[in-house]
Amino acid sequence: MNEQLKVSSSPHIRDKVTTGNIMLMVVIALLPATFFGIYNFRHEHAWVLVVVTTLTAVATEYIYERLMHKNITIKDFSAVVTGLLLALNLPPTLPVWMGALGSIFAILVVKQLFGGLGQNFMNPALGARCFLLISFTGKMTYFVYDGVTGATPLAELKAGETVNTMNMLIGNIRGTIGETSVLAIMIGAMFLILLGIIDLRIPGTYIVTFVIFISIFGGHGFDPQFITAHLCGGGLMLGAWFMATDYVTSPITKSGQIVYGICLGVLTGLFRLFGGSAEGVSYAIIISNLLVPLIEKVTLPKPFGKGGEK
Repeated sequence: MNEQLKVSSSPHIRDKVTTGNIMLMVVIALLPATFFGIYNFRHEHAWVLVVVTTLTAVATEYIYERLMHKNITIKDFSAVVTGLLLALNLPPTLPVWMGALGSIFAILVVKQLFGGLGQNFMNPALGARCFLLISFTGKMTYFVYDGVTGATPLAELKAGETVNTMNMLIGNIRGTIGETSVLAIMIGAMFLILLGIIDLRIPGTYIVTFVIFISIFGGHGFDPQFITAHLCGGGLMLGAWFMATDYVTSPITKSGQIVYGICLGVLTGLFRLFGGSAEGVSYAIIISNLLVPLIEKVTLPKPFGKGGEK
């Protein structure tokens, strides 16, 4: 009788898997893309940016929770995931202080000021990336590979130039630290799928919808070369498998996840084909995050015994 009973609304579901376990698995799944990015951009010292953004995210969460007299939650690895994902979405040449500023924005503004983990209305890492992109456009769109500056393959593709899809698959291209190697990203994604952390519903619908959209409106028809280049270029794969599937900012209903994936695919296609930039994944995910409450409201199944047809 000395135990304190906690009363909460249903459903009363218990599982041995904790938030910390899930976030740790996500960190492990991101390691192939992280290590490849660090090696790929070793001349730009990408590892410094990865370390700084990750540590700044953890430190910001710790300091804020101490100052606000809240429970310290850095052990759940959510801040680590945010900092690491932000680093993987940044160009390797970005000044370190800008990466640190992005981490502070992600944790403080997008996450903590809205109530902490589970209350944020958009993906913190992508929110910070868009904040940096708007604030420091020149630095955020400056890409280097092997010491040579130039356009990313997506920008070249948008300009009507030919691209090497094999290099895009492996990752020997310009881009952000974590988006270049589709192979490394897919290794991590398969790891999460096998563990049951994520399923194919959101990323599968996202990718299929995007392929259909660019096949219809891309001007190339169902051209495997064109489609492969779009799938391997930019942040589509990193976004589809690691950010669109974020538990907090994606729908919980199965039909809602399908609708969510369709929104992602259509928006990404619109931004890439008709927008001023060659990319569009970040904005597509953030806008879809904002639509999640509406999607869940529309797709929420009716309680058993209610809402029957008369």
